[in-house]
Amino acid sequence: MPAPRYAVFGNPVAHSRSPAIHQMFAAQEGTAIEYERLLAEPGCFAQAAAAFFAAGGMGANVTVPFKTDACAWADSLSERASAAGAANTLIKQADGRIHADNTDGLGLVADISHNFQVALAGKHILLIGAGGAVRGVILPLLECRSASLTITNRTAAKAQELAAIFGIRAAELGELPAAGFDIIINATSGSLSGQVPAIAPAVFAQCELAYDMAYGREPTAFMRFAAESGAGRSADGLGMLVEQAAESYRLWRGFSPKTAPVLATLRAGEI
Repeated sequence: MPAPRYAVFGNPVAHSRSPAIHQMFAAQEGTAIEYERLLAEPGCFAQAAAAFFAAGGMGANVTVPFKTDACAWADSLSERASAAGAANTLIKQADGRIHADNTDGLGLVADISHNFQVALAGKHILLIGAGGAVRGVILPLLECRSASLTITNRTAAKAQELAAIFGIRAAELGELPAAGFDIIINATSGSLSGQVPAIAPAVFAQCELAYDMAYGREPTAFMRFAAESGAGRSADGLGMLVEQAAESYRLWRGFSPKTAPVLATLRAGEI
């Protein structure tokens, strides 16, 4: 019997570490899977996904820029995917229908609370950005019973729109209170090009953890800026990548992999 097939769709996608991560999960399960990177062209996600599942695909991850396309294409949505308007996980069900979920927020929460041992309950949290990455994490963060959740963005109207949808606060980038947040999460793509949000350093004065969803072999620009501005700790999003992947794997196969050894392997640069 051929090994079950999985894939990650994106554009670009050649850099994705998902194949290596999921192969390590499969090794923990003691099974064999196929997992490939699939480059889809803009505007062609639906055709590419349909072809993959018609050819026997059992599940897929979806990364930028296709998360909203995946949500629109799927036959059914989880509450998380519906709230986010975006999906990063597609599951082929027994009847052949495709169910969409969003595990990004679960990955973020698991990384912060388990890997970094920082409690989210009762904390004042700031989210920077208003794109698809933010939409996927708001509901899981709210479920952690934080004291407050505030969103800010370079384009204030986008932050206000999300705040209205989810019933959270919106604030102007230049009007954030000094020492006002325990956890500050950067969900912008600026770090990938060495840019940091236009936030006053004083905002980080009482910050317990400054978290960047981006990741790289060196600390990101946001991590360096946060540390220099007084944040107690700074972290990148590599753990979020592993944790959201583990939840995807569980949804596909009913097996919950251990994430610590996979994250350690990635941190060591062994893959």
